[in-house]
Amino acid sequence: MKRTALITGATSGIGRATAHQFAKHGINLILCGRRQQRLDSIQNALSRETDIHTLNFDVRDREATLKAIASIPSEFKNIDILINNAGNAHGLDPIETGNLDDWDAMIDINVKGLLYVSKAIIPGMTKRKSGHIINIGSSAGKEVYPKGNVYCGSKHAVLAITEGMRVDLNPYGIKVSAINPGLVETEFSEVRFKGDPIADNVYKGYKALQAEDVAEVIHFAVTRPAHVNIADVLMFCTAQASSTIVKKEL
Repeated sequence: MKRTALITGATSGIGRATAHQFAKHGINLILCGRRQQRLDSIQNALSRETDIHTLNFDVRDREATLKAIASIPSEFKNIDILINNAGNAHGLDPIETGNLDDWDAMIDINVKGLLYVSKAIIPGMTKRKSGHIINIGSSAGKEVYPKGNVYCGSKHAVLAITEGMRVDLNPYGIKVSAINPGLVETEFSEVRFKGDPIADNVYKGYKALQAEDVAEVIHFAVTRPAHVNIADVLMFCTAQASSTIVKKEL
């Protein structure tokens, strides 16, 4: 029987790559994002491979999130896999000059948004006593780096919530995993640097992880035997040794 996965932040980066990876292996998809046009184009590209339903909402909006997930049609209702991928980084400022709007955006999306979506989906999993939740964290959830402050705090929170979920959902046989990538070449830096040309240099001089690399690890995690849970993965590209050490060719 085909499984169904719900992916947040499915319109770009790791979310979109995971959608492609899952479709290739015949997993039904509920793709969530803020850009309906992109959702439509991904649906068109993948609908020959699997069944797809799209949901257009912002995870920051609690009411919209709960309403969107409640609207899922019956054939997609039993969600076997939840990929909490929607996330963002805004600004790279020291704490003393940090922007409150940036802080709100990171906490609202990375932490509260993840919780809103999970709150809507977990009851179905506990009722069926099965399911797999994968929270996309970051190496920033393992190691705080200069000017990372609130972003690192939000990703540390994701790891703590993941561990809390794993403990609380253990009696129901639900798997909970964290996949934590380091530098991944996506639109992420454009958002973080707010269109500043400096974003173009973030991935120069070395080969960063690609979204597809992370999607392959996510797929590996969801295809382990029933008794195996990949609880926590830290992924770097070969050039990266830590949050602050990256070997770049001049």
